[in-house]
Amino acid sequence: MLDVVPVMPVVVVDRVADAVPLARALVAGGLPAIELTLRTPVALDAMRAIAAEVPGILLGAGTVTTPAQAEAAVDAGARFLVSPGATPGLLAAMTATGVPFLPGTATVSEVLAVLEAGVTEMKFFPAEAAGGAPWLSSVASPVPAARFCPTGGITAASAPTYLALPNVGCVGGSWITPKDAVAAGDWDRVEQLAAQAARLGA
Repeated sequence: MLDVVPVMPVVVVDRVADAVPLARALVAGGLPAIELTLRTPVALDAMRAIAAEVPGILLGAGTVTTPAQAEAAVDAGARFLVSPGATPGLLAAMTATGVPFLPGTATVSEVLAVLEAGVTEMKFFPAEAAGGAPWLSSVASPVPAARFCPTGGITAASAPTYLALPNVGCVGGSWITPKDAVAAGDWDRVEQLAAQAARLGA
């Protein structure tokens, strides 16, 4: 899951009509993956549209906070799930869906709990607020089994620092789909930002 793209676009869609052109712009820019967050009323409809019309993209659902959301996202076409945290119930529900998932962690105890559940790939959120790259560097040695997708406050400038860490497979980034660009339908700008982010993994 962590080796598909160097930067996982973390996307908020307010209008279903934006979903497909946005996804196509990400693919054209070299980022054939998307974490579409369940933060808006149209998120599931947007996922259905992308699943139907952009088969070349790895479609994921982010901000999964309940078992019901996990099931609904998979029903809408999500091929992976991402949660901001990981309770035992949510871990069990995401496991039951049968699709890959990245449970959220922010402390060493949470990392250990996720590892105990048999999951080695996880989200580190909110990355910058929870200690950033220094935190991840500090846990690499005592908890070598855990690999992360840090998300939250990461920018194009700070992403390379994270990507250089041995326990980081990719980073989550919202800077690739700026709110003003999406609102204006400026898909060329999204494609350019995606292309720049894709090169971070070179």
